Amino acid sequence: MKNSVRGKWALITGATSGFGRATAERLASEGCNVIITGRRKEKLEAVYHILQEKFQIKVLSYCFDVRELNKCVEMANDLAEREIVPDILINNAGLASGKNKIYEGLIGDWEKMIDTNIKGLLYITRSILPMMVARNEGHVINIGSAAGHLVYPEGNVYNATKFAVKALNEAINLDLVGTNIRCCSIDPGAAETEFSKVRFHGDEEKAKKVYEGYEPLIAEDIADMILYVLNTPLHVNITTMVVYPTAQRSVYVMDRKKD
Repeated sequence: MKNSVRGKWALITGATSGFGRATAERLASEGCNVIITGRRKEKLEAVYHILQEKFQIKVLSYCFDVRELNKCVEMANDLAEREIVPDILINNAGLASGKNKIYEGLIGDWEKMIDTNIKGLLYITRSILPMMVARNEGHVINIGSAAGHLVYPEGNVYNATKFAVKALNEAINLDLVGTNIRCCSIDPGAAETEFSKVRFHGDEEKAKKVYEGYEPLIAEDIADMILYVLNTPLHVNITTMVVYPTAQRSVYVMDRKKD
């Protein structure tokens, strides 16, 4: 397939680990310049140096939390001053926090998920997409989840945020009718990243059990899917891609092997 990303600029939120980091490395390996964001300064700096030294591409980094609207706007303004318009926007920053019944849920967990998964995506999109529309070209990739297609027990607010991402992805596509900008939601099933460790507030034993008995997706799988979507011909717009590991056929159906 033709390399459609070489020499372009890709903005990737949440690039310090997981899907974001894997995607930054995958695109950089194809000659794509990258703009990376993340909350964790040391990890962000490490990714920055790896990308520069390993792939010989241009890299910009911005350390902030997507929940901070003013920081999103500051980044967009800085890019405008540099006369850089992202060709690719990857709304990756997101998380699950807690796995409780709704009547036992922690309000702090709810606010963190709503503010990151929904409002953060909106803040970044509102800050960057006008630049892409003015130029009338680009590609938006939203990282959703299989959890945005089917609710599972104790998923409640996380499910709701990913259903919102699904709805926003559809809305962005509708609002972009008449432009050359494409928009896709890539929705993974079970993938072994820091996701479960974060969900269980750092409990590594609980996180490890999530992936026992089958081979889950890994971050590089999703990075490959993102590259595939970006490399499709300009007349092709993949709007939604749901990706499960082979052992999983829905959020409910999982083939776990027992020792």
